[in-house]
Amino acid sequence: MNDMRNQTEDILTSRLPGYHRLQLLPKAALLDAGNGLCGLLGCSRDALMAPGGDGYTAFVHPADRERYDEFLLKAAASEQPVFCDYRLVKCDGSSVYVRDTLMPHRLADGTLAADSLLTDITDLKQSDLAQLNEKIPFGYMHYTCEKQPRILSINQQMVDMLRFPKAAEGEMDYLEMYKSNIFLMVPMEERRRFSKYLDRVYAAESPIAGDMTMLRCDGTRAHVFGMVVKCADEQGQEQFLSICVDVTERYRAQKSAEKKRYIKALADVYDKIFEYNLDANTVKCLHCGPHSYFKLFENVAMQIDDALEKWLVDSVSEENREEVRRFFMDFCQKRLHSVDGKPPKITYSARSSDGSIRQYMGLFIKVDEAVSYYCCREVKDAQADLALQLENTQLKEKMRDLVMQFSDGLAAFEVTPQYEVKPLYASENISEYFGYTREEWLPLTERYTPLESFVAYSEANMEDFETLLTVGEKEFTYFDYKTESEKKIRAICSEKEHNPNASRYVMLYDVEESETEKKQTLPENRTVSIRTFGYFDVFVGDVPIAFRNKKSKELFALLVDRKGGYITSEEAISYLWEDEPANTLTLARYRKVALRLKSTLEEYGISDIVESKDGMRRIVMDKVECDLYQYLTGKEEYRQLFKGSYLSNYSWADITLSELNNHRGE
Repeated sequence: MNDMRNQTEDILTSRLPGYHRLQLLPKAALLDAGNGLCGLLGCSRDALMAPGGDGYTAFVHPADRERYDEFLLKAAASEQPVFCDYRLVKCDGSSVYVRDTLMPHRLADGTLAADSLLTDITDLKQSDLAQLNEKIPFGYMHYTCEKQPRILSINQQMVDMLRFPKAAEGEMDYLEMYKSNIFLMVPMEERRRFSKYLDRVYAAESPIAGDMTMLRCDGTRAHVFGMVVKCADEQGQEQFLSICVDVTERYRAQKSAEKKRYIKALADVYDKIFEYNLDANTVKCLHCGPHSYFKLFENVAMQIDDALEKWLVDSVSEENREEVRRFFMDFCQKRLHSVDGKPPKITYSARSSDGSIRQYMGLFIKVDEAVSYYCCREVKDAQADLALQLENTQLKEKMRDLVMQFSDGLAAFEVTPQYEVKPLYASENISEYFGYTREEWLPLTERYTPLESFVAYSEANMEDFETLLTVGEKEFTYFDYKTESEKKIRAICSEKEHNPNASRYVMLYDVEESETEKKQTLPENRTVSIRTFGYFDVFVGDVPIAFRNKKSKELFALLVDRKGGYITSEEAISYLWEDEPANTLTLARYRKVALRLKSTLEEYGISDIVESKDGMRRIVMDKVECDLYQYLTGKEEYRQLFKGSYLSNYSWADITLSELNNHRGE
């Protein structure tokens, strides 16, 4: 009988796959381990059975340990056979999927134990994952967290999305080349933004979602929407995971709709509009009058050189042909640029559709790196037109002339006599300026909205817009989220006409400051002085900082109030928007406010006075002079600084004010 028992135990410990015996209660502990388990894990029985803990649990994958603990508790509670799938990490660092069948029973001394049999299901799991990989409708890839990330894995959907050809024998394997540097998949102008997103994901350890442009292997571009998240592999090595879907067709449809609205707005100002595509070396007429010679070729792409020569010979007057030819040649060779940001323009004489010679003015409006619009209009009487502009007697005509004095248009609006607004066109930044998301903005272009409602979330107030409609011109500032900097725009509005029922049109244009002008605004003395007693103000030398955004100024005041302590995003939101909880909307709003503050401080050359770490911010106290900090030193020369008023702009400052009053009374 004993021989039979010994043979049975030998079979269990030596031959059954992954056999081991566990104590379930009062706590898990390994009682016995078979050779099959040792072979599966690649370790010795002595290492598994070492005293001082449960040697088996140490091999359970860290991500699966919670599931494994629940599995043991379930077996102990039911005392019935149970099974569970999880991963084990072998001694060589690789992982294996197992199905664990646990059979609880009582030992002779009453201890609740269980015999376990493991089945290696790695091949089955990998087969299931491969099938899932083929079925999921999105692309994904893992890549390292290095400065120049390397791709670790990529699924077939992403390979197809980026159009990697299958490498034939003897040919270059483009996919392997791209795997060595993920930035090869990102257009040059997008790389800085993508790199900053990765830095933000890594530091904050929270995912970022959005859309971006990717460079396909064939040189074309794909537009994707997805997310980037930081994770770890089975060995605990940090890596990024990107998941995205191809939205190229939707993006093109949206851009086409935006283009139509833009052309419609430009057509209110210009007689003819041509699209020049330098990548394709083509030109086509997008807009012209019904009797124009170019109507025959509307929306037909032609080679630039051929079209230009035919136009020069057939239309442009002989005395202007060489000048016009040189102007367009310089444009095609990208030699036309302006330091002040104004679009290149030219005036010339040409034959009109009725055969008469008339004067025209044209200019190039840049759309992107490849495409520009050439817009021109007839100048009926140049001298009279200039006189009218200088005398400011016809603002609507003045608006048309000013269009050609600034860079390409940002927006155009129609305003009815009842003060209702309908956007005709706007760049992405402008929708942000007015406080709308892209999804909220598009429906506005299809209807009229009361002006007061339209500007309710804007960064300018209603009075500013009323001034614009009354005077005809006004400058505004807005925050460009792509460059993370403040910019200026000029709004030009046609004056109320004699007909009170006529609509007016507002157009917005960038006003670029030269580098010289920017530098002149910075004082030579960079000492930062902060005044908190009374109303809050900040000075760089003797120059007060002109905060263009109230919330960014309030955030800075909040950092000063914290006296060098870090403040989290959630805490800042609770002060800046007291009646709103911290959610996706307010967090996005807060990030914009923080970026504005950073931009303002950079503008004055003092960005180092605020320190940011893992999404938290603080003021660096030893880099500023502040009346609050001086007063709290207790020195005699600062005792008279506080007179009972502190940060009068902000209600949340009452707590510190109370502390200051108590301090003064002691």
